[in-house]
Amino acid sequence: MYGSTREKPAPARGAGQHLLLVVDEPDLTELLSTTLELAGYRISVAGSGAEALARLAERRFDLLVVDANLPDMESLGRDRPTVADRPPVLLLTGYESLDSLVPELGLGERDYVTKPFRLAEVLARVQVLLRGPGTRRARGDALSYRDLVLDDTLCAARRGARALGLTPAEYRLLRHLLVNAHRVLSKEQIGRYVWGDHRGDNAIEQLVSRLRRKVDRDAPVLIHTRRGFGYWLGGADAES
Repeated sequence: MYGSTREKPAPARGAGQHLLLVVDEPDLTELLSTTLELAGYRISVAGSGAEALARLAERRFDLLVVDANLPDMESLGRDRPTVADRPPVLLLTGYESLDSLVPELGLGERDYVTKPFRLAEVLARVQVLLRGPGTRRARGDALSYRDLVLDDTLCAARRGARALGLTPAEYRLLRHLLVNAHRVLSKEQIGRYVWGDHRGDNAIEQLVSRLRRKVDRDAPVLIHTRRGFGYWLGGADAES
């Protein structure tokens, strides 16, 4: 179902960062622990949301890897840790659960991989969350890239001082692009994130076009097309 430690080994990407793995499946816990340790990370394990909260109260972690299907998953959003520097979170989830993940989880920066996943994808997303692809956390639950700011608390976005007035679908698309800044997202990835299933190319093209008219009315242009592959957000001088 998942990747195997026999896959072609990826270069070690960690530098001793301390990760908390929140998973209640023994086989998956062992697989991820072994893979992440071999990649250069220190690993602690919690089998529930309540145990994860207890560990977060005891020490600081650089990143959480969380199974979104934990029975008490909602406790991580409701009983958020009272710490100033909240750790980023990589969620392991199914496509059908994506809508419920935005924006309720009250931890730090968030990204996800969908099940069944490849270990190489988990390692890549961990690296992005730890190093940051250009997107930064501004204040509270606000994501920003240059003068573009998206506030999860208010479900609102602005570019500079100008409010963007996004629809819910446009908001979800912009959030997906921001979290994955400098990463090309396929139309299928966008459709499943925004609507929970894949829509026709025309529907996605129209949604991207509407969002561009609002976001890129001011220079520089931030939303780009990689023909044949998908869309990405970043400065024109940045690599995708």
